[in-house]
Amino acid sequence: MPMKKATQKRSYNSPLREQQSAETRENIVSAGAALVHTLPDWDWKNLSARAVGEKAGVSERTVRRYFTTDAKLRDAVLKRLVEESGIDLSTLSLSDFSEVVVGLFQHLQSFQAKTTTPQDSAFDSLDRLRRAGLINAVVAETPDWSPEEQETAAAMLDILWQPQLFERLTGRWGFDDERTSRSLRWLFTLMHEAISAGRKP
Repeated sequence: MPMKKATQKRSYNSPLREQQSAETRENIVSAGAALVHTLPDWDWKNLSARAVGEKAGVSERTVRRYFTTDAKLRDAVLKRLVEESGIDLSTLSLSDFSEVVVGLFQHLQSFQAKTTTPQDSAFDSLDRLRRAGLINAVVAETPDWSPEEQETAAAMLDILWQPQLFERLTGRWGFDDERTSRSLRWLFTLMHEAISAGRKP
């Protein structure tokens, strides 16, 4: 009796299916980013698979198919928000630091949340990248400084990169956005000049 050939499993992968999958993922991430813009505060517990699914017009189950945990979903959304800001931490330099930070502060004005920095593991990863970017930018201009001096300078620049600074100037001092941006550029320029001139901390 002749043996039957093993039936090959049909592959359902196709360019169309892959495109639809990519579009669904993009829709979910975009919906998550749009949702963050409307949150009343930076408590990312509100950025759940269910809430993002409702915003994207898909089920929570569909969101979970692409992002198995809330942490993975938040990480993808955070990366999208960083892309929106136009900041590339890997190419950060002191010469354009003021424009980067002022641009970030202006970008933050598009969010409803005006409170402290979010407490979420996704932001821990971003914070490490930011600190590494600052240290690399300082090291590039201070090759003869000690690692401790370079780290100190980077840390001082990091202090100026806090949303609370912008909110302090606009809220407590009553500066408008233009005056705030001009003041921050002045301060960043002074720090850059001090570093470039070799005035160590």
